[in-house]
Amino acid sequence: MRNCCLVLVSLVGLFAFAQEDLSYTKDDFLRGSITPERQWWDVNFYHLDIEVQPDKKYISGSNTIRYKVLQPNTVMQIDLQPPMMIDSIISSGKELSFKSSNNVHLVLLEDEQIPGDFNELTVYYSGNPKEAIRAPWDGGFSWKKDSLGNHFVATSCQGLGASVWWPNKDHMYDEVDSMAISVKVPKDLMNVSNGRLRSVEEDSTTKTYHWFVQNPINNYGVNVNIGNYVHFGEKYQGEKGELDLDYYVLPENLDKAKQQFKQTAKMMEAFEHWFGPYPFYEDGFKLVEVPYLGMEHQSSVTYGNGYENGYRGTDLSESGWGLKFDFIIIHEAGHEWFANSITYKDIADMWVHEGFTAYSENLYLDYHFGKEASADYVIGTRKRIQNDKPIIGRYNLNKRGSSDMYYKGANILHTLRQLVDDDEKWRMILRNMNTTFYHQTVTTKQIEDFLSKETGINLTAFFEQYLRTTKIPVLEFSYDGRKLRYRYTNTVEGFEIPVKVALDGKPHWVSPKASWQTLKLKGGDLKIVRDFYIETKQL
Repeated sequence: MRNCCLVLVSLVGLFAFAQEDLSYTKDDFLRGSITPERQWWDVNFYHLDIEVQPDKKYISGSNTIRYKVLQPNTVMQIDLQPPMMIDSIISSGKELSFKSSNNVHLVLLEDEQIPGDFNELTVYYSGNPKEAIRAPWDGGFSWKKDSLGNHFVATSCQGLGASVWWPNKDHMYDEVDSMAISVKVPKDLMNVSNGRLRSVEEDSTTKTYHWFVQNPINNYGVNVNIGNYVHFGEKYQGEKGELDLDYYVLPENLDKAKQQFKQTAKMMEAFEHWFGPYPFYEDGFKLVEVPYLGMEHQSSVTYGNGYENGYRGTDLSESGWGLKFDFIIIHEAGHEWFANSITYKDIADMWVHEGFTAYSENLYLDYHFGKEASADYVIGTRKRIQNDKPIIGRYNLNKRGSSDMYYKGANILHTLRQLVDDDEKWRMILRNMNTTFYHQTVTTKQIEDFLSKETGINLTAFFEQYLRTTKIPVLEFSYDGRKLRYRYTNTVEGFEIPVKVALDGKPHWVSPKASWQTLKLKGGDLKIVRDFYIETKQL
């Protein structure tokens, strides 16, 4: 009874808070918060076992959830979004009672939950899941057909939540340690999911593909891809040994894929150089063709960029360098380090995924085409920054911040590289970051503190300025050939990052503050170096 009262108190508190701000719903709070009904247990293993019937746009099956008890409790929150329905929940051979409120299902456990114990239950469910209209942005199932009329089906659900199609603990803070994925499909189709294929069962009308993920995986990274696939692959000799690179594409695109996917090994070489070993050697790496643009599903990266360079053939930077690589291969694979290995706890910190991964695009260029190409590209993307709202979203609400997290995030990191002013040290910081937070969920504060410590620079005001405001620092200056006067405006308190200037082509550092500073020079042409994400105003 005491635990039931706690449930009631926690829900009432959340609902009351939601009513204070009508732009958020009850479900936003329940999805985005670490509720008491989530906090007491740690998910250890999932076995997702489903049948997909493309003709009916219907799925059914179960998810077995193994968990470790952290604190005594008898109420467990399981998430599954309508129109999907829970048919029953079984534990220790007994059917459990549960109370449903839209996306949230509170399960009443009968067995005593003793801290330290590992227990499990199985959730049986079925229904016609939400259909994605504009995947991957809106999410759900994409029920399409290929050019030959075969079913071509895929999932995508970041932000919306994995509970749009399977029952789970749908909060990013708690990643499952490992996972089995079994998917039954019509016999003439293939299913490709995360991890490694262990076996295929076949009967007169269906095939069941059994995949296993050995590493921790976030919920939205779990995917189902169904089609008339053909497979090819290669071996990559990486920092941790031999890595399988596998590709699943439609037969009519096989020749184009064999040419375009040559970039995968080049991507892996560049990113292992900058970030350290690929984080999922045990599970391999796959590119899987899908009927939408693509997504960073862990070890099962999805691809739909039309087998051309750029973003659907467009250079997002307008520098020319964006057509030197396939945006989806490079960007979505970059997420293996930043999203799938280092994962945000709360979607408000989504910039940790997107800022670092957008930055990985120009590091790919840096590795293969040089530092100037890299700078041209990332600086070229500044025109896409809107500064409409802060990059950091609102916590405990399942609400992300501004889409500026991509290219403003990349330019923040490009600026930070200038402050470090030592490319090898910067590379080691990025590699150490991937070692320190390997397979972990993190907060922005952890990343900020790490970068402050590793760079030796107090970055408190730096991150406050760029992540939590929409203000771009303005460097005001006057120069008469002998004397340079300069200061920052439009900044938060304490923002004092140094800036490099070029005097007759020779570099000099200046350290602007909110008050006017003066520097006597010996004359010559003055130019503010472009690599810092600031605005300049000559008076």
